[in-house]
Amino acid sequence: MKLHPSIVPESLRAFFEENPRVLLAFSGGTDSSYLLFAAVASGADVVACTAKGPFQPDFETEDALSFAKALGVRHSIVLVDPLSHPGISANGPDRCYLCKRVLFGKLREIADIEERCLIDATNASDDPSSRPGMRALDELGVVSPLRICEIAKADVRRLSRESDLPFADMPSNSCLATRISTGTAITAEALERVERSEDEIRGLGFSGFRVRDRGDQCILEIQDHDKRVLDNSIAEVESILNKYYSGISYGRRPPSE
Repeated sequence: MKLHPSIVPESLRAFFEENPRVLLAFSGGTDSSYLLFAAVASGADVVACTAKGPFQPDFETEDALSFAKALGVRHSIVLVDPLSHPGISANGPDRCYLCKRVLFGKLREIADIEERCLIDATNASDDPSSRPGMRALDELGVVSPLRICEIAKADVRRLSRESDLPFADMPSNSCLATRISTGTAITAEALERVERSEDEIRGLGFSGFRVRDRGDQCILEIQDHDKRVLDNSIAEVESILNKYYSGISYGRRPPSE
């Protein structure tokens, strides 16, 4: 990694000069990892907080812990239990909004106690119309430096490559609750099925895929670059999925940025 201020865009450096004490909602994904790196490279006093609960796969938590440690950043795990909130577990169209209210409400309390600016890694190409959780961020006063500085997902990937960061081409991910159809109640059992099956599928060399839980059925959505992997491992794929589901279908997932 190239930990030097010059590698960070001037507008982002200026943000951290104006906000030298920040608390970052840190998932361990490409955007939040780059933002954590940029904060450290810019000389900010940053605390990274990672949510852990049934919606977050274990591998993301492990990645977040590893990267924060590599940067020497103070890192906290914030335990959340969205399934204890009926409005969230019911999985209505406002699930993401309600979940963000719970998580960022906790982070807001920590940031206020420590007198830090609460930030997240929403970028300039994230569309509010498809991300209802962004309304919760506005309501709780969460600041999005990448969005303010007009840094889009493609920029984040480019800047990450230029900084020799290991996650520049990491596929975009989302919480496990997104694998369950809106309107279908979310259960711990369904989330566990999804996480275990995705962990095993990932071990075959797939990336950027999703296992969509439809009760006793599932849909494996893959991106075009994984078609050959599927062709070469169809028996292994179906052996894995048949442990968790009685029926399997396949779909195409659009490429992530």
